[in-house]
Amino acid sequence: MFNILHRVPQFAATLLIVIAIANLLIGVFLRYFVGAITDHFDMDPVPYVWVEEVGEMALAWLTLIGAALGVRQRAHFTLHTVVHRLSPALQRAVEILNHLLIMGFGVAVAWYGVVLSRLNIKLSTPGLEINMAWLYGSSVVGGVLLALYALSMIISPTPLLDETGQPRGQH
Repeated sequence: MFNILHRVPQFAATLLIVIAIANLLIGVFLRYFVGAITDHFDMDPVPYVWVEEVGEMALAWLTLIGAALGVRQRAHFTLHTVVHRLSPALQRAVEILNHLLIMGFGVAVAWYGVVLSRLNIKLSTPGLEINMAWLYGSSVVGGVLLALYALSMIISPTPLLDETGQPRGQH
């Protein structure tokens, strides 16, 4: 189940990166190329307010889904200065505590995302008129994913580290 739960956010993050890049290119094209043409021919400008809204939505979703994926892939920065010197049982306890903290943070992010979504459910963006709950929904999804991925890290532990900071048994 966790494998499926991991593939969907990976696909979503990839798609969001493509959307963000395409949106940025469209924004530059509309602002500098099409804008110059409409100015030159004294035409009505082409509105591109929506570009900022799409970029904001893509960035919010990408950031929160990406943070959760970073937890699942163990890609976030860790500093191995003391933990590798502890006994295997204490190393495991530190790892569990770390992931419990991440899980608590994920639950808090999701909770406040629900609160903000409910608070702003009647508001919409000015350009595309997208319900603002979609923007704040990113924190709900990202927070839930953070909590679930942290739980999966507790259930399937990482290899313990030796005194060199390498996983035990891998030299």
